[in-house]
Amino acid sequence: MTEVEFTFRPDVSRPLMLCAFRGWNDGGEAASAAAVHLRNGWEGKRFARIDPEGFFDFQVNRPTVRLEDGLQRHLEWPACEFFHAKPGGHDVVLFIGVEPNVRWRAFTRAILDVARELDVGLLVTLGAFLANVPHTLPAQVSAASSDPAWLEKPGVTPTRYEGPTGIVGVLHDAAAEIGLPSVSLWAAAPHYLPAGCNPRVALALLERVRDLLELDVETEGMSEAADAWDRTVAEALEEDANLVEYVRRLEEAAVEQGGLGRMPTGEDLAQEFERYLRDHGGDER
Repeated sequence: MTEVEFTFRPDVSRPLMLCAFRGWNDGGEAASAAAVHLRNGWEGKRFARIDPEGFFDFQVNRPTVRLEDGLQRHLEWPACEFFHAKPGGHDVVLFIGVEPNVRWRAFTRAILDVARELDVGLLVTLGAFLANVPHTLPAQVSAASSDPAWLEKPGVTPTRYEGPTGIVGVLHDAAAEIGLPSVSLWAAAPHYLPAGCNPRVALALLERVRDLLELDVETEGMSEAADAWDRTVAEALEEDANLVEYVRRLEEAAVEQGGLGRMPTGEDLAQEFERYLRDHGGDER
C-alpha cells in the first residue's frame, strides 16, 4: 500500500469503517462535521493517512499555511486520514478526507486496501446534498444499500440512484466488487442558506448512525450547536421577507408531499439529487 502511510496498525476485531468526504458529497458541510464530531467524541487516534500528492490538484485544493504560537509557520496539505476508535467496545475505523481531483479508482483502492488489511466487516459512508427542503422541518436521512442482509433491516432501501456521482458512489461500487457490504447515509440540506456548516443536518446524520448501527454516539454538543444555529438563521430570515415566503412555500410543499415526519425513500432523495444537479450544472454550491 504505497499510497497509504501508517503511523501504527491498530489491533482491531472485525471493525466497522465509517467514511466522510469534504467537497461535492458534503452539502452544508454536514457529513464532514458529523464525522469530525464522532472522531472527537470517540477520541479517535490517527493511525494512517493517504499521501495527497498523487490525488489532488493543488491549484484547486490548495495547501494552507498556519502560524503556531504566533511565530512558527506550519504547512497543511489536504488531509485524508484514518482514525481508530472503540465506542462502547466496538472497533470503528473512521476515514475523513477530501474528494480527490484525479485517480479516483486508485484512491478508493487505497481506502479498501486498509479495509482488507484490518478485516473490516461493513463500510458506511456519510453524505449530504443541497436540496429544496425547508430548514424548519426535521432533517431527513436516507439509508441505502445493495447488500441483501442490510435490505432486510427497517429503514434501509435499495440503491436506485442513476446519474452523476461523487467519490462516495465510486467507493461503494468498488466495495461491492470485493464483496464488502456497504450502507450509504444521505441527508438533504436546505440549499438557500449561506455556505458553511449546517449542524442541524449533521445532527440528523449522527442520530441515524447511532440508531442504525447501534453505536454509542454523543449528540448533546451538536444539538446545542444546532439550537444556536436555528436562532441565528431565524434572526437572518426576519430581515428578508422574500426568503420567509419561500420557506413557507417549501413547508407547504413538504406537507403536501407527505414529507412532514416521513422518512424519504432512496428514490425520493435520488430524484431530488437529480433535480439539484440539473439546476446547478453539477457544481457543488
